[in-house]
Amino acid sequence: MAAILDPISLQSADTARSDAARPDAARAAAERIAREMARRRTFGIIAHPDAGKTTLTEKLLLFSGAIQFAGTVKARKSRRHATSDWMEIEKQRGISVASSVMQFDYRGRVVNLLDTPGHQDFSEDTYRVLTAVDSALMVIDAAKGVEEQTIKLLNVCRMRSTPILTFMNKMDRETRDPVALLEEVESVLKIQCAPVTWPIGVGKSFRGVYHLLRDEILLFTAGEDRADQEFETVKGIDNPRLAGMFPREIEQLKAEVALVRSALHPFDLAAFLDGTQTPVFFGSAVNNFGVREILNALIEWAPAPRARDATLRGVVPGEPQFSGFVFKIQANMDPAHRDRIAFLRVCSGRFERGMKIRHLRIGREIKVNNVVTFMASSREQIEEAYAGDIIGLPNHGNMQIGDSFSEGEALQFTGIPYFAPDFFRSVRIRNPIKVKQLHKGLQQLGEEGAVQVYKPALGGDLILGAVGVLQFEVVASRLANEYGVDAVFEGTPISCARWVTGEDKRMLTEFENTLAHNIAHDAAGNLAYLAPNGVNLQLTRERWPKLSFHETREHAVNPV
Repeated sequence: MAAILDPISLQSADTARSDAARPDAARAAAERIAREMARRRTFGIIAHPDAGKTTLTEKLLLFSGAIQFAGTVKARKSRRHATSDWMEIEKQRGISVASSVMQFDYRGRVVNLLDTPGHQDFSEDTYRVLTAVDSALMVIDAAKGVEEQTIKLLNVCRMRSTPILTFMNKMDRETRDPVALLEEVESVLKIQCAPVTWPIGVGKSFRGVYHLLRDEILLFTAGEDRADQEFETVKGIDNPRLAGMFPREIEQLKAEVALVRSALHPFDLAAFLDGTQTPVFFGSAVNNFGVREILNALIEWAPAPRARDATLRGVVPGEPQFSGFVFKIQANMDPAHRDRIAFLRVCSGRFERGMKIRHLRIGREIKVNNVVTFMASSREQIEEAYAGDIIGLPNHGNMQIGDSFSEGEALQFTGIPYFAPDFFRSVRIRNPIKVKQLHKGLQQLGEEGAVQVYKPALGGDLILGAVGVLQFEVVASRLANEYGVDAVFEGTPISCARWVTGEDKRMLTEFENTLAHNIAHDAAGNLAYLAPNGVNLQLTRERWPKLSFHETREHAVNPV
């Protein structure tokens, strides 16, 4: 007679099997996260304006196979889109005014490339982008050397010990002496230079580069805008072929290489990873020359995602629980839908479409179904993402730059500041019927960080603040193109702004009431004091010594 099985016994047996299987499932999930994390490379490109940054960005995409012809982006469905400069004003002015994110696969790696504005007027956007990368590619115009914006950007990278790889661009033009260039980088930027390739001639006599680590010469020819572009190589600096091809340049090369090997630093991977040494490559981005070497070096040497400070503790990327932070918000990437996208850097774990994550600033759990990855303005739905990836979350006005997300743990990632503006304008609208569109547009542009918007406590025209005057031109263009608003920007007696905080709420209320003519709130609702001059600001500080006046504002919350 068959044994009668107790239902409770059956349930216990199933539970036992489930418990036994759970460690294996957890181990498999952890291994997958570790494997995918190790494949990620997330880097930003920094440069002074006109150094060739956007051209190099496009050529990196070309050689990775992400695009087939320079100037176009091949989405996975073979549609063509604009590359990193996708705003109308960027196309008109030929400059980058907003950072772009591009993800592509290359040699078994998932590359997240962040192109940043080079113009100093958009340095806030660049600074925030650099908080989301694990390494950076610095582009220098070999004819001009180290320039002002390059110094500022490298200082930002140095604050985080970000590994830097350097590309000396435009070697097919008349340039400065390569040794002098490296000496300038070392003396001005305070970072060791380790040349990996060395130029053979410059300008009209530019013949190619010698790869010091591979003992190989890459011969220069004018590049074509094709993904399958190849350059001839010759093995060995003593190869007799070279004496017949360019005898004068090869003898000079041998002398320079001997000097380089004796006087300059050899490449040290550990020094590169801790941010004290930069490997240097020479080439010509517009001719595709040296681009593949840069891309390969980033894949081989740049670090996988690293641990990040989350106030309460450090977050390790291989952790099983998801976490991340918003470093950028962009409105109207798709003008037809008037959308807003929050750019989120995944810091740990695995993100899966449809999962529930906690928005820590507002203490609310949200379910995210429409998650995208980027190729500049082109987007594609994704099912999952891992540490190092940049994903786009739909934002309906409740997300801000600096917001942290997790699967529940109270984390707050740090280091994403706003800077007090240096320039101010009041703004009014020509057509009063469109005042709602004006306020909506400025609210969204303020959330982006494209401009700082202040609403005076006593009403009146909105006040715009910017770190550079070109930001006002961008805002005017975007208001017209994206919101249909013709706005007038006028001078204002305000000369400086400071965010005000204090522990005594009664004192803050008294401060607001007493100085109401100078009080305003920014787009995130933070209290600000708008001073007509530096003397007024100093006197106000002395009269209210228990309040703090801040030049920078870092997003900070009490995690729920």
